[in-house]
Amino acid sequence: MSSKEGSGGFRKRKHDNFPHNQRREGKDVNSSSPVMLAFKSFQQELDARHDKYERLVKLSRDITVESKRTIFLLHRITSAPDAEEILTDSEIKLDGVRQKILQVAQELSGEDMHQFHRAITTGLQEYVEAVSFQHFIKTRSLISMDEINKQLIFTTEEYGKENKTPSSDAQDKQFGTWRLKITPVDYLLGVADLTGELMRMCINSVGNGDIDTPFEVSQFLRQVYDGFSFIGNTGPYEVSKKLYTLKQSLAKVENACYALKVRGSEIPKHMLADVFSVKTEMIDQEEGIS
Repeated sequence: MSSKEGSGGFRKRKHDNFPHNQRREGKDVNSSSPVMLAFKSFQQELDARHDKYERLVKLSRDITVESKRTIFLLHRITSAPDAEEILTDSEIKLDGVRQKILQVAQELSGEDMHQFHRAITTGLQEYVEAVSFQHFIKTRSLISMDEINKQLIFTTEEYGKENKTPSSDAQDKQFGTWRLKITPVDYLLGVADLTGELMRMCINSVGNGDIDTPFEVSQFLRQVYDGFSFIGNTGPYEVSKKLYTLKQSLAKVENACYALKVRGSEIPKHMLADVFSVKTEMIDQEEGIS
């Protein structure tokens, strides 16, 4: 047998040829050396970036929670006697959400937003969903991304650092402008989630005897679905995933409109919601089997 190692053997590293006790011991590290100082600055920068990321995650969570509460409030509009009061309350809630987004904009000041986008994307999508839901209830149309971004330009008062006494606020007061732009992906994903809320509003409105809303929602959802179909598989992966859910919502709304058109005169209004809920369950079961 050859003394040389085979092709599948392990090769010894050069320093393994020396006994362990004869290896060179490391000297004491000089903490004031340029290399150590450079790595300390790297450590501080990474720690600051990680802390900022965690703060943005918490703010995104708060934005998500408040946006969901706004959506739940807007769903009451189908049964509430005073719709204007609910719209006013929802605007107050959305103003509170925008204050959270202002904090996000301040955290991202001087930073590349795309490095922290993953931390805030969930909250921004939920905010787009809430704002577009409110806009649809008001106008029966889709809010544009430019309109959303215009609402996310903030002007805040800042005071001079040297003299903070109230008597000199007229001279030291300055105005700072902050803005946060919704990315096209966040906008598309938020609009895709909106379709599910519109489907729920359609079913709830039918249960309350509103016959016009389902047809308005159905026409709107067809237009949204056509728009997403143009994107197809060329868009981001998340958008293509949402397309299947959008198709489900559209099918449920169209099924409700079909029942209203064909059997609306036969079914009492107080039983329409039950009929649609049963048909919705049947659609879900058929999709699960297929």
